[in-house]
Amino acid sequence: MSLRAPHLYESLRAFCLAAFAAERGAQVPFAFEEHTTREGPSLYEYRPLVRGFVEEQAPTLRRLPDARNAIDDLKRAPAAAIFARAHSGIGDTGDEALFRSILIPMLTWTAERSGGFDWQDDAFDAAYADLEKTLFGSARTYVALAPVIGLSAGTDADLGGGITLRPVVSGEISHLWPEAQGLMPPEFGRDVDRLLLLELKRELEPDESEPPDAAAELADAITALRLATAGAIAAGPVVFERLDFRPLRISALLPIAATQPRGEATRLDKLRARRAADLRAQLTLADTDRELGEALDRWELSLFSDEPFRSAQVRESLVCLLGGDGGAWAATMRAAVLLTEKGRERGELLDTLRAERLDRDGRDAVRRTLVETLLHGNRDELVLALDDTLLGIRPRPASVLRVA
Repeated sequence: MSLRAPHLYESLRAFCLAAFAAERGAQVPFAFEEHTTREGPSLYEYRPLVRGFVEEQAPTLRRLPDARNAIDDLKRAPAAAIFARAHSGIGDTGDEALFRSILIPMLTWTAERSGGFDWQDDAFDAAYADLEKTLFGSARTYVALAPVIGLSAGTDADLGGGITLRPVVSGEISHLWPEAQGLMPPEFGRDVDRLLLLELKRELEPDESEPPDAAAELADAITALRLATAGAIAAGPVVFERLDFRPLRISALLPIAATQPRGEATRLDKLRARRAADLRAQLTLADTDRELGEALDRWELSLFSDEPFRSAQVRESLVCLLGGDGGAWAATMRAAVLLTEKGRERGELLDTLRAERLDRDGRDAVRRTLVETLLHGNRDELVLALDDTLLGIRPRPASVLRVA
């Protein structure tokens, strides 16, 4: 075995040997896992819950002298910072972060390959080889996975920014995270609208010590899918993050993206997939446009509200988006011009938007207005163009959407 860091190999091996000696004979709990199949009976598997067991023993293992030696050697490997940084946000010191993000996983990987705490040299060597490849490779592959509910699709959908919507592969999450069974949405992997994952994939540079903010990026993807489809879509509730096919952490998805709105599941076709990708890219406009950000927030919050608050939130979303100094009257007039071509259609839409309680058509009109505004790109210019149309100065702006 060719070693890049022989001193690190020896110190990590000494730590794992000491930990195995301390835990020899321990009864590791097992998970009874069901693997559903589309054709034929379900398959069942017993999986040792090594990671959870090792985490419980971490305070005792931390006091081992070999743990101190291994941490000192890890400090000589700057690339180890990407592992440690994953834990720094919860108040760990640098030493504690290295212990929990490298030593504990290394021990877990070795024990999983050994089938428990009966030492096998080959198991440790294989685990260490993977660790060296991660620490000293020219690049690292970061992947974050989040289950999706309320949506089905016939093919993979590229949502841009390294984010893909794709079918889940049986066992791909439980293989790395045996404890994932209790963290998945109910009936995930069984129902037709619970078979997809959002996957964020990035290649990280060797000196890049900060992993992506997957929770925020995947939440934006959910917002884009909701805007593009009007479906009751959610993801999570957690994000499974890995680095070079090794578990990095399990983090919580933002609550607004992890909660399923009221409504019906939907299917994503190619047209709406492309629209969702375009919308996801345009959501960054809200970072510098406060009114646009407020409009998006109020619309998304309305998905979880009861009447009369739901109608109030939707109406305020439209006012923030197109009202300006003219308030609700101006917002409804501009929306009517943006979404319709003929006078009669505009009159009917105005009546719908001015109702005390917005019906489904009214709420969907505001959703389409948000989509049009985002895809036009410049909200201020769009408002000016709509005002010119109302005054008869120039034709109505071209609709970005061919299918509402």
